[in-house]
Amino acid sequence: MSLRIDILTLFPRMLDGFLAESILGKAIARDLLQVQVRDLRDWCTDKHRTADDRPFGGGAGMILKPEPTIAAIEAVQSPGCQRIYLTPDGEPFGEAMAREFAAADHLVFLSGHYEGIDQRIRDSVIDREVSIGDYVLTNGTLPAAVVVDAVARFIPGVLGDEKSLTHESFTGKLLDFPQYTRPAEFRGMSVPDVLLTGNHGEIERWRQAQRIEKTRQVRPDLFQKYRHESDHQ
Repeated sequence: MSLRIDILTLFPRMLDGFLAESILGKAIARDLLQVQVRDLRDWCTDKHRTADDRPFGGGAGMILKPEPTIAAIEAVQSPGCQRIYLTPDGEPFGEAMAREFAAADHLVFLSGHYEGIDQRIRDSVIDREVSIGDYVLTNGTLPAAVVVDAVARFIPGVLGDEKSLTHESFTGKLLDFPQYTRPAEFRGMSVPDVLLTGNHGEIERWRQAQRIEKTRQVRPDLFQKYRHESDHQ
């Protein structure tokens, strides 16, 4: 059975092209993944389809109202599904969480809106609060897209070459190594000789050394984790 994902948002058209293109579009076409994007306003009951309102106590921006939002989640949820709110103040999203979500049967993503959502939504129908980074966007639709894309890569059959999962940034706590293709010479820049030798053992050692050095320079936090784990193996 393929993973089912429902995305609840005020801006469903933002995802039209994203879900139709590239690897993700092919996965949906092959029924490896089911994604439904739903407009929160479909659960509004007033004639103006009002999904947000000003916050009690004052302040800038608008807040998603509890009535249509909770009704929407309750309408699409299934027993045992994970109901996830995309928000800057959630737990950090990463590879381990992507693998966990890929093994689920049903995920429901709620896209936040401007200043956030009514706390009663969080308290009653949200299981996880997830952040894709320490910055604020106008709404959670793009974060939902990011999470769906990362999760899809761990669904069997989605990637044409399953080996690509073992040689990527953040796999094994290290960043990726440099990649080259033809031509071997371009504007005075040459492909490293080791990649032209055909010696796969030497190539793997070179790649690992490059990953370690790049991680040391660009992400010292990851490098320290890598060194700590290596010292205890």
